[in-house]
Amino acid sequence: MGFESLLGNERLKENLTGSLRRGRVSHFYLLSGPEGSGKHTLANLLAAAILCRGDDRPCGRCEPCRKVLDHSHPDFITVDDPEKKTVPVDLIRKARADIYVQPNESDYKIYLFPRAQDMGLPGQNALLKVLEEPPQYGVFLLLTDNPEKLLPTVRSRCVELALTALPDQTLREALRRDFPDAVPADIEGAITRSGGYLGQAKKLLESGSALPPQTEAFLKSYAARDDLGLVQVLSPMEKWKREQLAEILGSWLELTEQALACRSGLPAPSAQARAISAGRSGRELADGVNCLKKALACLQSNVSPAAVCGWLAWALR
Repeated sequence: MGFESLLGNERLKENLTGSLRRGRVSHFYLLSGPEGSGKHTLANLLAAAILCRGDDRPCGRCEPCRKVLDHSHPDFITVDDPEKKTVPVDLIRKARADIYVQPNESDYKIYLFPRAQDMGLPGQNALLKVLEEPPQYGVFLLLTDNPEKLLPTVRSRCVELALTALPDQTLREALRRDFPDAVPADIEGAITRSGGYLGQAKKLLESGSALPPQTEAFLKSYAARDDLGLVQVLSPMEKWKREQLAEILGSWLELTEQALACRSGLPAPSAQARAISAGRSGRELADGVNCLKKALACLQSNVSPAAVCGWLAWALR
């Protein structure tokens, strides 16, 4: 098995395979790259390889490998609270204390930090205390989309694994395999907009499928300049909860930004974005993007959903 399921990044995979073959495991790895670059895939494969008991690590067949890939291994621990904007410092202190408890069933104990850039200064300083003198069996995997947000003292102790963009043909083959029903224009648009990262390309293609009825109605009304249609879409949403409204407005913003990019000459990753682009001018789309951004900012500032929906029905007309 090895690291084949991580696309591209051949030199990185060769270096890791060679190090593991020689029995060299670092205490601290910093996995860096934009959203959708494969950081989580690499983290799971690396954790499986470190704990693997077979050949061609990770073999994917032994019990430790299966447990890691199923997220059920007791010595592979995630340190995060996705509901919090920053990783709570108490979680980091708990992990720091727990690292000195011997592994349950392996030679190593691995801690995964999916949002290392969101630890904040108190959290990073708390982690530094164990980074300075880790136990022999301790391994930390820090994932970040921006290494510059980490303290130099943290970065200097890590082996950085920087994920790189994939060639267009590699992306094209993967997207055709995962989205067999996607039209070629959507795939090419996703490739162009993704910056070479598979996760971002998949997200772009997924954003155009299985849309909520409110989004379909919004797209139809906005592209057709149907002011009454916009009012009919937004009026029932005045009673929604703030979080629910923010989620759907965020998806509208993403589609409108895609349409604006299409107007600028870039291929759109969805038929919906192309439809909006055909129905609105570049200036109108830019104004629409700004309106939706302002609406989301208002929701974050505790403006009522009713007020936000009423304003949007006027501003997007």
